[in-house]
This record gives sequence, C-alpha cells and structure tokens, in this order.
Amino acid sequence: MELLDRIDATSATPKYLQVVNAVISDIESGVLKRGERVPSINETSEMYYLSRDTIEKAYKVLRKKGVISSVKGKGCYISDSFTGDKMRVLLLFNKLSAYKKSVYYAILKSLGEDAVVDLHIHHFDGKICESLIQENLGKYHYYVIMPHFTTHVEAATQIIKKLPQDKLVLLDKNIENYTGNCAAVYQDFERDIRNALHSGKDLLHKYNKFVLVYPKEIAYPIEIVKGFRHFCRETSMEHTVVNSIHQEPLSPGTAYIVLEESDLAELIKESRAKGLTLGKDVGLISYNDTPLKNILDNGITVISTDHEGMGETAAYLMKHKLTEKVHNPFTLIRRHSL
Repeated sequence: MELLDRIDATSATPKYLQVVNAVISDIESGVLKRGERVPSINETSEMYYLSRDTIEKAYKVLRKKGVISSVKGKGCYISDSFTGDKMRVLLLFNKLSAYKKSVYYAILKSLGEDAVVDLHIHHFDGKICESLIQENLGKYHYYVIMPHFTTHVEAATQIIKKLPQDKLVLLDKNIENYTGNCAAVYQDFERDIRNALHSGKDLLHKYNKFVLVYPKEIAYPIEIVKGFRHFCRETSMEHTVVNSIHQEPLSPGTAYIVLEESDLAELIKESRAKGLTLGKDVGLISYNDTPLKNILDNGITVISTDHEGMGETAAYLMKHKLTEKVHNPFTLIRRHSL
C-alpha cells in the first residue's frame, strides 16, 4: 500500500479521505487483494509520516464502507465481501448544447448502472475548471474534460496536469503542449473541415464563392477558419470569412457555412424571401448535425463529428482502463441544401 506519493498536502480534499480513496483504488486495480492484511493504524502512521488521527479517521470510514474489517488479535484485513464502489466519473464540459448533450447521454448509456456520473459546466473559464478539479481531487476514478477555454487558460492547464494521467480523459480537443499519457477522444478541427470539404468538391464546384460565417464573440476553435481557408486555397476558390450573416448579402452562386443555428435560420429565411433555391441557387452547409437538420428544407447538408460516437468511445476507454488517443470521425453528410 503505497500512500506517500498520492497524498497531496495542497489538496482541498482532507488527507484522511485521500487515504480512503487510495485504498479503494488499490483494491479495484488489484494492488490490494481481498483478505489481505493491511498495516495497523500505528504502522501506517509511522510508515507514511501521517498523523495517527488522520489514519484513524481513514480506517473508521473504510470500516463503515465495509472495505476493511478487524479480526480480534490479528489486525485489519480487506473484507472478502467488498465488491468496490461504482466507477465515479466527473464530466467537465464547456457548455451544454444539443451536441454536448448527445455526448453526455452516450456516456451515461454506455457506462450503465455500474457508474456514477456527475456533470459540471466550466463556461470556457479556466478558473472555474481549476476550482471544480481542486474541489474534487481524489474523489473520482475519471475526470473527463472538454478543454475549451477563452479565459484563464494557464490555470486550467496547470490543474489538469496535476491529475493522474490514467484518470484523465480529454474530450473534443487536445491540450496544446500537454504530453501526458492520458486517454483522449478528439477532433482535429483544422484537418477535419478541410478533409470534409474536399469530399464534397463535386458539389461545391458549381458555386463561384465560398463564405464562412464565423461569429467571433462565440468561442469556436480558430482552427475551423484555418482549415476552411486551407481548402479554399487548395481549390483556388474565392472565399471570405465574416462575423455575421448580415455582412455578406445572400447572392446566387455563393455557398455558405454557418456555425450557429440562428444564422442557419436567418439564411433559410432570406433565401425564401429572395426566391432562391437551396442546393441550386445558393449552397448551405451547417456545422454539427441534429435530427432536425435531416428534415428541414428537405435536408440541410452538414459537416459534423459523431457526437454520440465520441461519448461511446470515451466510455469504452474508461471501462477498459485504456489511455489511447482516438480521433473522432468527422464527415460531410450530403443533403438537399448543397
């Protein structure tokens, strides 16, 4: 039972609870076996330079949970009947959009009743993420984090680095300059949009101009813009990036990519008002798929990652204790609007 390197004196989690979590973690990972003797309170205190009071509190909690039991005259042992706690998972998402809900529900469904999943939102704020992790260090088997931050990025990066690599799952994107051997299910935003658009070149060639509506006030990855421009340069397609749909009047012979659903609605409304047919007079691609886009206006063409698949893959990595980094599929789904 190696405790010393897992007790963090700066953690908001009391030391005795860190001891409890370490013992349970060792049982679940097979380091400690059921029926195995554990050191006495005094032995543990001396061995790991922890106060007797700390170890006494920890052992009291472990007995209450049924993790350890005392045998008179022999000492404490790991209970044969202890089956381990359910997997505890902390999800830290940047926001809870329809797409993120798909990821969340896929994780819940895939992990099933053998897991307890808690969800918190950090709202793109690294300080909020830092606080949520600090408050919950040592309390979960896995920390699943969407590292999309617009403020206090360094604070979030540093606290994430404190998490054990085998308990960290990065979701949706990687962290720049993070070299830890953790699990990840990620999008490669620049490469993904570029490749998806190349797969639809046969549809895009009928348009003279390509417009990306990229609202700067909303925290979308800048790599989306880079990938869009890369594709347009490779195909010698006239293109522009605008902050608002109102900056680029709807005109025949132009194809549009919209990220926000409000811009999608505005563009459809304007095309109807001007008598322009989607997929013929103007092209329309929406970012991220939803069931509604499959039926709206006979079908809206989308470029999208597989959100449900992202959640399922993350759950698989956790269930099988894998630290692989998996690129989540991103495709162009052809429908009527292009």
